[in-house]
Amino acid sequence: MAPIIENLPLSSRRGGSQCQLSSFATRDVNDVRGFLDTDKAWETIDRDWKAHPTATAAMQSPSAATLWNVLGRLKPLLLWPKSCRAAGDGTGAETGDDGQPEKTTPLRPTAYLDGLRGFAAFLVYWHHHELWAHPLRQHDILESGFGHDDKHYFVAYPFIRNFFGGGHFAVSTFFVISGYVLSSKPLSLIHAGEQAKLADNLGSALFRRWLRLYIPIICTTFIYMTLLQIFNPWMENMTLQSNYRDEVWHWYTEFKNFSFVFNTGGGLGMSYNFHLWSIPVEFRGSIVVYTALLAMARCTRNARLLLQVVLVYYLLYIADGSHFAMFAAGMLLCDLDLLAAKDELPSFLAKLEPYKTIIYYHVLVISLYLGGVPSHTTELTGLAANRGWYLLSYLKPQAVFDYKWFYLFWAAVLLVASAPRISWLKRFFETRFCQYLGRISYSLYLVHGPILWTIGERIYTAVGFAKKQQLQNIPGWVNRFPLPKGGPFGCEVAFFLPHLILLPLTLYCAELVTRAFDEPSVKFPQWLYKRTVAKQARLPA
Repeated sequence: MAPIIENLPLSSRRGGSQCQLSSFATRDVNDVRGFLDTDKAWETIDRDWKAHPTATAAMQSPSAATLWNVLGRLKPLLLWPKSCRAAGDGTGAETGDDGQPEKTTPLRPTAYLDGLRGFAAFLVYWHHHELWAHPLRQHDILESGFGHDDKHYFVAYPFIRNFFGGGHFAVSTFFVISGYVLSSKPLSLIHAGEQAKLADNLGSALFRRWLRLYIPIICTTFIYMTLLQIFNPWMENMTLQSNYRDEVWHWYTEFKNFSFVFNTGGGLGMSYNFHLWSIPVEFRGSIVVYTALLAMARCTRNARLLLQVVLVYYLLYIADGSHFAMFAAGMLLCDLDLLAAKDELPSFLAKLEPYKTIIYYHVLVISLYLGGVPSHTTELTGLAANRGWYLLSYLKPQAVFDYKWFYLFWAAVLLVASAPRISWLKRFFETRFCQYLGRISYSLYLVHGPILWTIGERIYTAVGFAKKQQLQNIPGWVNRFPLPKGGPFGCEVAFFLPHLILLPLTLYCAELVTRAFDEPSVKFPQWLYKRTVAKQARLPA
């Protein structure tokens, strides 16, 4: 009989971006070899192996392998988050189980962008849940201005509204961040005059981009489609095919049209996850960035900056290209930041350096106000009817069809510009919480909808948010566990409490998808590109 093992201590040391087990309460490293599955991790363990100082004799016994065998079998169900930031609290040191400081890798200079992207993904999650839980007739409360139509709600108040209905603001922020990040390396090469390396970098980026974006979508939507056929749940937003073969064919026809981003034959959505409308925009925006960088590669500094400003102006004021203007503006912000790091900003911008704190605080306030643009209609008269937006409605260019994207362009650009220059805001986006959300942000965006439409639908119905369709199709779930609806609209007890289940479940599924599909979708295109690139012939001596 194996001895009873209690309180087996594990120490977690953060190195790079993932956790490794640094000390175990057993003598033989082979006892736990089945628990980890990477050669690199085992090289580290073999090098740093030591018995835990508080381990008992029983815990150090080779029979402790019994516990590890059990845990090894349960590993798929026991995934805990990887380290969500590389530098801990920003001091460069962490404390282990033995009380000794551990060395950690400093945060990247643009880590705040990861945190901002993660927090924006969380706002998308929250916005969609607010809309789904509340009846359609109440959606204009979240998407109209405070006081519109004599409705005064806390969640519609300026600035506060961004946390309850800020999904479109968050998506706009995604686009600006993408423009910034995609152009960072190419712009560095342009600044250094490395034209050959720039060509290789842009070629590699274009080769990998479609695979990186669409591999996780292929996997998650196919699994979701299969699970729907297995369990056949009723859902408000889609109707299943009569058999699995027809369902697979329907999924295939939808995906092939969805994934061809130059398709002009209709909508670019997928019924299996209609939140993914932004991914084709993401790919087209990437092409805008890569093409612009290649076109401007040999321009002088001032010419390049001027051309980027002209491109943004064209996409925003002349063509109805607000989404792509966000990518181009992100590219411009990155260029300016790289120049600022080398003290090579144009002189008129460099003269503003002494006033940057007061300037960027005002920029942040403007950003947060514009980010709450009422979006309950596409008619400009509807915007003007909202308190505080009458005069602002005159700023909309003629070219823009859906006015909200014009204001959200400025909101997102100003937010990304101000985030690194306001110290407390940058520190917030560098916290473990935001860095973790940033690591799983794409997966969170992919999985939150399917969970909401299946499990969330029934939980909200059970606690008292039943709508007409639920009363007719899932009457057994109606008011099964009624909760009080006290509190302001959008902050009801019956709305918040279900997230004790829904939020951990969504984050857990996002973690699974990140490890299974998102991270491999970065590595696989890199590997494939290296395998397909021709080796350069050596010149004769």
